[in-house]
Amino acid sequence: MTGQTVPVIIDCDTGVDDALALLFAVRHPGLDLRAVTCVAGNTDVDGVVRNTLIVLEQAGAPDIPVARGAGRPLVEVPRSARHVHGEDGMGDLGLPAPARTPVELDAVALLRREILASPRPVTLIPTAPLTNIALLLRTHPEVTRNIERIVFMGGAVACGNATPVAEFNVWHDPEAAAMLLTADVPITMYGLDVFQRVLVPGPDVRRLRASTEPGARLAGDLLAHRPATPDEDGDDPAGGIGDAGAVCAVADPEGLTTRLLPVEVSLAPGPTRGQTLVDRRPRPGEAEIHGGGREQALVDVALDVDVDRYVRLYLDTVEGPVG
Repeated sequence: MTGQTVPVIIDCDTGVDDALALLFAVRHPGLDLRAVTCVAGNTDVDGVVRNTLIVLEQAGAPDIPVARGAGRPLVEVPRSARHVHGEDGMGDLGLPAPARTPVELDAVALLRREILASPRPVTLIPTAPLTNIALLLRTHPEVTRNIERIVFMGGAVACGNATPVAEFNVWHDPEAAAMLLTADVPITMYGLDVFQRVLVPGPDVRRLRASTEPGARLAGDLLAHRPATPDEDGDDPAGGIGDAGAVCAVADPEGLTTRLLPVEVSLAPGPTRGQTLVDRRPRPGEAEIHGGGREQALVDVALDVDVDRYVRLYLDTVEGPVG
């Protein structure tokens, strides 16, 4: 990384692992978190705003603007993931209500303002369904001139989680994800293939939970809420950093192995809806030879991750100095 900090904006549906991502972004010295925008996903959008403000408060973050965004996908009805993230969307930890409040601007207006006002091109990090980002790109295409890259957590090359082939964020709003791929900026897809691999060992989770510093302790409690495997028990279950890996990839891109590959989103009704179709073939197939080819966006798809490197990076950052 250069000596300059990287200006970033996180678009999230906080969410256990979105909270882990915010804790990291606030504390990494190489990142300048300029704004956070909220969208319905893991829980309803008002719950996402509340959870986001709570995390920033617990982390001792400066006064970062937070805005409420879309309350539902472009086409689909909202479908939450409370069975994963708890009834409050953030592990039902009983955290106090935030004293902070969101800004009066909506998410799209805040995104536009902060992107265009940044002295250096911004990196967008969506860790949620892509509804806000699609609305931004369609209504304010001029923002792309000051976007360095979009690093989104979503999609999968292999297996999905919302369905056998579709990852939750893309499945929740596939039309929005398809619009993202038309953005005239570099895009990195941090999908389930790497998302599921970065696990904080159990002893480290226990150490975080015992911390007297609120942000580090919150990270430990969140990691403990989502053990690495559903049936894992005992004193020291490992916990996945999930969405936070996408922010690690911005802070330390050398830890991620990507390939520039054609990607499209399945929008058809039925069992493949929301699938990210990643073309890893070395050469065109019969469909293209016989005139059935389609124009597909080229995306830097994450295929491998240095797990130990990102675990160390996450722990060093979250347990590091505040402010």
